[in-house]
Amino acid sequence: MSEHILITGGAGFIGSHLVDALLASGNRVRVLDNLDPQVHAGLRERGLAPEYFNSEAELILGDIRDPAAVSNALEGIDVIFHEAALVGVGQSMYDIARYTDVNANGTAVLLEAVANARHKPRKMIVASSMSIYGEGAYDCPIHGRVFPKLRETAQLQERDWEMRCPLKGCGQHCSPAPTDEDKPLYPTSIYAINKRDHEEMFLAVGRAYNVPAVALRYFNVYGTRQALSNPYTGVAAIFSGRLLNGKPPVIFEDGKQSRDFTHVSDIVQANLLVMEKAEADFGVFNVGTGRALTISDMSNALTSHLGLSIQAEIVEQFRAGDIRHCYADTRRLNELGYSPRVRFEDGVAELVEWVSRQQAEDTFEKARAELSGRGLTM
Repeated sequence: MSEHILITGGAGFIGSHLVDALLASGNRVRVLDNLDPQVHAGLRERGLAPEYFNSEAELILGDIRDPAAVSNALEGIDVIFHEAALVGVGQSMYDIARYTDVNANGTAVLLEAVANARHKPRKMIVASSMSIYGEGAYDCPIHGRVFPKLRETAQLQERDWEMRCPLKGCGQHCSPAPTDEDKPLYPTSIYAINKRDHEEMFLAVGRAYNVPAVALRYFNVYGTRQALSNPYTGVAAIFSGRLLNGKPPVIFEDGKQSRDFTHVSDIVQANLLVMEKAEADFGVFNVGTGRALTISDMSNALTSHLGLSIQAEIVEQFRAGDIRHCYADTRRLNELGYSPRVRFEDGVAELVEWVSRQQAEDTFEKARAELSGRGLTM
């Protein structure tokens, strides 16, 4: 059955892929997006949509914090996908007020409009993030499954990178384990706190007004259309932008830290699934692959596929709030029918083919200087 769907942030990386999929399945799609210059360069000033934006979708140029724009966008909507957010762990730690205003207040404006709407949507899906976990789950050789917070600065200053058991008197090195949705949340950045707020706000308001809400915790998304000139976007895009400019990717710590790299098509798969499944209502779900890949391995895969001989710069420094390992336990979503389809080794080929046709301004060094100047790298 065709529905009228609103995607906030639908001109961005993930949102635009979701637009395409929903249109292809026969739905009407409306997008509310402010075309943030950090992501979309000068498109907003020129009144232009990104070249990849699907012309069959309706685009409302507006700010998620603007009640009038949000109320207008909500008119006649059956399903909401909330993708709009400022993205970037590092930047959020010094641009605190702006991140919180856009992310938390913007979400509040959207949910207040839902609460006041005469015609309420039948479902709301919100993009959350694995960053709300902080560190992933670990296994201690003595105590079994443990959930540590951040590594101590003194440990990192010794370049002792791997996680140690947090239980008093132990200190054994731990091995990473799959992180499930019941792990305690220890967000380590303003961005992560914003994302935790996103899902909790949606679930609370949804229950109060009997509008089913679902939170999806994305794990390290990569793919085509990611903003290559934004130094606070995903690490695969940041590295690609460096390589395109003939510069080495910069890897903090020793490069052996690991993440769960998830292709954007699998993120779309999860969104479409929970949109239709009543069993997902008021649930929280990891969206990943269940596989850990080191940052060095990811960098080497990008470099190899681009046919370059540039070696990554491993700086043996650490950034405030950085975690060591986190990869997804996806069993809860698997039970609804989710199955990740794209391995990084396959998805990176598509990413590299797209990257090779782009022009990217390398702004990483400016971002790196911002962090260093504020004492956020050591």
